[in-house]
Amino acid sequence: MTKRFHTKLVREGQYAAEVDIELIDTENGWSPYLSLEDAQRLDDVRQALSQGNVKRASKMARVFSLTPVEADK
Repeated sequence: MTKRFHTKLVREGQYAAEVDIELIDTENGWSPYLSLEDAQRLDDVRQALSQGNVKRASKMARVFSLTPVEADK
Protein backbone atom coordinates (compact mmCIF):
# COMPACT_ATOMS: atom_id res chain seq x y z
CA MET A 1 0.00 0.00 0.00
CA THR A 2 1.30 3.43 -0.97
CA LYS A 3 -0.07 6.87 -0.28
CA ARG A 4 0.30 9.98 -2.39
CA PHE A 5 -0.94 13.51 -2.03
CA HIS A 6 -3.32 15.04 -4.55
CA THR A 7 -5.24 18.30 -4.84
CA LYS A 8 -8.92 17.87 -5.70
CA LEU A 9 -10.88 20.74 -7.23
CA VAL A 10 -14.43 21.28 -5.96
CA ARG A 11 -16.64 23.74 -7.86
CA GLU A 12 -19.95 24.99 -6.52
CA GLY A 13 -21.70 28.00 -8.05
CA GLN A 14 -19.39 30.99 -8.23
CA TYR A 15 -16.74 29.37 -6.01
CA ALA A 16 -14.01 26.80 -6.49
CA ALA A 17 -11.87 25.19 -3.80
CA GLU A 18 -8.64 23.24 -3.82
CA VAL A 19 -8.79 20.46 -1.24
CA ASP A 20 -5.62 18.54 -0.34
CA ILE A 21 -6.33 14.81 -0.05
CA GLU A 22 -4.35 11.61 0.22
CA LEU A 23 -4.89 8.89 -2.38
CA ILE A 24 -4.25 5.31 -1.28
CA ASP A 25 -2.96 2.80 -3.84
CA THR A 26 -3.21 -0.93 -3.18
CA GLU A 27 -2.49 -4.04 -5.20
CA ASN A 28 -6.06 -5.30 -4.97
CA GLY A 29 -9.50 -3.73 -5.11
CA TRP A 30 -10.52 -0.41 -6.54
CA SER A 31 -7.43 1.68 -6.36
CA PRO A 32 -6.73 4.54 -5.76
CA TYR A 33 -9.22 5.44 -3.08
CA LEU A 34 -9.77 8.06 -0.39
CA SER A 35 -9.92 7.73 3.33
CA LEU A 36 -13.33 8.32 4.89
CA GLU A 37 -11.98 11.51 6.47
CA ASP A 38 -10.89 12.93 3.10
CA ALA A 39 -14.21 12.02 1.47
CA GLN A 40 -16.09 13.76 4.28
CA ARG A 41 -13.86 16.83 3.95
CA LEU A 42 -14.68 17.04 0.22
CA ASP A 43 -18.40 16.79 1.03
CA ASP A 44 -18.12 19.39 3.80
CA VAL A 45 -16.34 21.87 1.51
CA ARG A 46 -18.93 21.32 -1.25
CA GLN A 47 -21.79 21.80 1.23
CA ALA A 48 -20.26 24.96 2.71
CA LEU A 49 -19.78 26.48 -0.74
CA SER A 50 -23.30 25.61 -1.82
CA GLN A 51 -24.61 27.41 1.29
CA GLY A 52 -22.39 30.42 0.56
CA ASN A 53 -20.38 29.83 3.75
CA VAL A 54 -16.98 30.76 2.34
CA LYS A 55 -15.47 31.27 5.79
CA ARG A 56 -16.20 27.65 6.80
CA ALA A 57 -14.98 26.28 3.46
CA SER A 58 -11.76 28.30 3.67
CA LYS A 59 -10.88 26.55 6.95
CA MET A 60 -10.70 23.24 5.06
CA ALA A 61 -9.49 24.34 1.61
CA ARG A 62 -8.14 27.16 -0.52
CA VAL A 63 -11.23 28.97 -1.86
CA PHE A 64 -11.45 31.05 -5.02
CA SER A 65 -14.20 33.22 -6.44
CA LEU A 66 -14.90 32.58 -10.11
CA THR A 67 -15.40 35.54 -12.41
CA PRO A 68 -16.92 35.11 -15.88
CA VAL A 69 -14.83 36.42 -18.77
CA GLU A 70 -16.42 37.76 -21.93
CA ALA A 71 -15.15 36.32 -25.17
CA ASP A 72 -13.92 38.68 -27.88
CA LYS A 73 -16.55 39.26 -30.51
